[in-house]
Amino acid sequence: MQRLRYLSTIVSDVGDIFVFIAPVSCVPLLIALLYAEWNMLLPMAAVPVVFFLSGMFIRSLPRNERGSRLSTAFCSVALFWFACALVSGIPFMLGLQMSFIDAFFEGMAGWTGTAFSMMTSLDTAPHTLLFWRSYMQWVGGIGIIAFAIALGSSTGLSRSKIFRTESRDEPFMPSVMSTGRALFKIYALLTFIAVGLILFTGLSLWESVNLGLTTISTGGFTLHEGGILYYDSIFLELLLIPIMIVGALPFKLYYLVIENRQWSLFGDMQVKLFLIILAIGAAVLTYDLIFFVNLSPGTALHQGIFMTVSAMTTTGYQITSLHPWADVTILFFALIAFVGGAAGSAAGGIKLNRVWFALQALFWWFQRLYVSGKVLIPFRIEGRIIPKATAELETAKNMLIIILSVATVFIATLIILQFHLTTYSITEILFSIISAFSTCGINSGYVSPDMPVISKWVFIVTMWIGRLEVIPVVMLMIAVFKGED
Repeated sequence: MQRLRYLSTIVSDVGDIFVFIAPVSCVPLLIALLYAEWNMLLPMAAVPVVFFLSGMFIRSLPRNERGSRLSTAFCSVALFWFACALVSGIPFMLGLQMSFIDAFFEGMAGWTGTAFSMMTSLDTAPHTLLFWRSYMQWVGGIGIIAFAIALGSSTGLSRSKIFRTESRDEPFMPSVMSTGRALFKIYALLTFIAVGLILFTGLSLWESVNLGLTTISTGGFTLHEGGILYYDSIFLELLLIPIMIVGALPFKLYYLVIENRQWSLFGDMQVKLFLIILAIGAAVLTYDLIFFVNLSPGTALHQGIFMTVSAMTTTGYQITSLHPWADVTILFFALIAFVGGAAGSAAGGIKLNRVWFALQALFWWFQRLYVSGKVLIPFRIEGRIIPKATAELETAKNMLIIILSVATVFIATLIILQFHLTTYSITEILFSIISAFSTCGINSGYVSPDMPVISKWVFIVTMWIGRLEVIPVVMLMIAVFKGED
């Protein structure tokens, strides 16, 4: 009974968010009307209807009368992302007759901001569904959970709990409501600027809007099967680089700039680390493309910079195939994607702040090994001294997430190798799994509609776990199979 009541509380929180998101998911209906795609009205209308009706039903379930706990917040976030991807696949089943698993895959890729796709006819697909894909990534990029809490839903979950689920735990704004408004204004402004810049390349408003939505959200969906290469525009590719970077840096910094509190973005530790890794990654990748793939220096530099930015921001745009690359190049490229962008951004990966904290913690730990036990070595982060007990606890939590992330990638790769005999190398499969976990979506060639069903399920679960950085999904599994103590 205690377990059922606890699970009921989790589901009820998700019901509140479903009711909130129902009108948000009505926007693609305007595209159906604009392009007179009358046959898409019913498939697309099914999404807000299912969200609203299911939300109204499950929010009426009894809740635990005790205060909302962090574990409940984690479980609700994980359940929401899974259910949202499930519901969002309905238009693909009804409108394109896609199978359930392919439609679910498309929905999960959309909400997690991953560029993988199961659609085989993008160039002939209805405008409504193409926009729905872009819109899913745009909403998922800012984090619909944070929106729901900030805009006054009655889940009872605090801002810090929700932001923690996506590494957005910096207390940079004073209240939940102001946080929601500020995030929306910043995100909308950056999207507007991105669309405007893309228009300067000569693309139509339709193309520019969709590319703007998926680039600022670091999602990576495109309107054509050829991806970015379809446009055959170096100018567009160069322009997308700064837009991808903007989506992968902490939104906290944009808020501080807008409020005239801080005019320099480069004082932030994550920005510095981002630029360092980006420079090293582009240099190494360019070198490898010259000496292993025999590209000209100019072409190698172009591909090296663009692909490094695409991987590190986890946007997933691709301007070249990975198949001719050397294994060592692919593994290095996978490491860049695995690290990902900054906490508090739309990017995926294990996040730069976690990598920086881990490096600092290791240095601090080894310092303590070489001095007397009576000597106190302070743990410093960005000039602040962290108490020893707090530092050790945060170090343990940080390393736990990194270890679980590596374990997830290892297990997912092992499952695919066990159940699918394929001509793709282990390196290429490993890269695809890391790309899914980091919600990047750069494809080594393995991910396609022809994959076995078991592989599709592995990628769906990997994208889900990776987007929420493991812990919320683990907490949900504990709640389902063990319950509340």
